[in-house]
Amino acid sequence: MTLRTARRVYSMTKKTKVLFVCLGNICRSPLGEGILKKLVADAGHAENFEIESCGTGSWHVGGLPDPGSIKVAAKHGIDLTEQRARQLAVSDLEKFDYILAMDQHNLKNIQKLGDVRGKLQLLREFDPLISKDLNVPDPYGLTGDSFQEVYDIVERSCEVFIKTIGIK
Repeated sequence: MTLRTARRVYSMTKKTKVLFVCLGNICRSPLGEGILKKLVADAGHAENFEIESCGTGSWHVGGLPDPGSIKVAAKHGIDLTEQRARQLAVSDLEKFDYILAMDQHNLKNIQKLGDVRGKLQLLREFDPLISKDLNVPDPYGLTGDSFQEVYDIVERSCEVFIKTIGIK
């Protein structure tokens, strides 16, 4: 399977804006936000990025990320406790250069809000280990290694994403 290439809008002169979207903004998308922030900071480009996350649903607005996401992120040196869940807004479609959906369901909900051509992709399109299923599994309500599995998927997808847009 070939990975879709992101259009290059990364620039050292203006902030590149990336938005991660899942259903409730407490499990997958907060991990995406935290992981990508760490990766661009480690690469020396934190000041060139604005990275956020949100959900297509409103159930958890104002709440912290899921304890499973907080725990697995902390294990990898990432603090998610400053994040608060928010719902996707129509204005986000214009504001962000890249909108990375966690699954097909959320991708379709985002498309219903307006024109996102050239901005919207499934995050897992950047996963070098994916063969068929482009959905990042939702660990909400699950136990065991489900949050670590999601962390691993999101991390390797983000690593390829930043290389695709021109960060080494």
